[in-house]
Parts: sequence; C-alpha cells; structure tokens
Amino acid sequence: MSSPGTYLAAFLCGGILCLIGQILIDKTKLTPARILVLYVVAGVVLGATGLYRPLVDLCGAGATVPLTGFGYNLATGVSKGVAESGFLGALMGGITSTAGGITAAVFFGSVVAVLFKSKPKP
Repeated sequence: MSSPGTYLAAFLCGGILCLIGQILIDKTKLTPARILVLYVVAGVVLGATGLYRPLVDLCGAGATVPLTGFGYNLATGVSKGVAESGFLGALMGGITSTAGGITAAVFFGSVVAVLFKSKPKP
C-alpha cells in the first residue's frame, strides 16, 4: 500500500508539470499543440539521458501520466527495443511500450465521440 507521502509527491509533480504548461500558455505565444509536443520531446530527451527515471521513482503516476511520461515511455521502449532487436527495435520499441496508452486514448476517444455531439461555438 502506498504512503500518503507517495500521493503527495505524485500530486505535486503532476501539478508542477501542469503549472509549467499553464505558464507557457499564458506568457508565451506558443500554441497548446506546440506545448504538448514540447512536453513529449522533453520526456524523450530526459528519459534517454536517464534524468527522468529518478522523478518516476519518486513521484510514480505524477511523472508517468502527463505527456512527459509518454515521452519517457517512448525513450525507454526504444532503448529496450534496440537492446533486443538492434536497428529494427529502434523503430518498434517506442510503439510497443506505449501501445496500451495509445489504445486507451483511441478507444475512449471513440466512445466519447459516439456518446456526445459537438456543438459549434456561437
């Protein structure tokens, strides 16, 4: 069972990542889409260099659920794929390690699209 400190670390880590994103939206001319890409790329770079792993160990889901965690999983999968399959693993590893998250996003997105109708802005 997790301790209250683990929950607090996850909450703070996720909150800080969201705070940084909100500051980028408010204080720069970056679009939300570019900020999302920036977060994924930052997760890949930090994951590939080994700098993101301590944050994952400390914060758990607070570090793995945001988009930086998706980038981290891509980098980890590529690293593992290269170790197992060489160059072909570099192409397959990232998708293999993130397949569950991608599948969930497509599935739940489809369910929401079927259940709700979008309305044009006035």
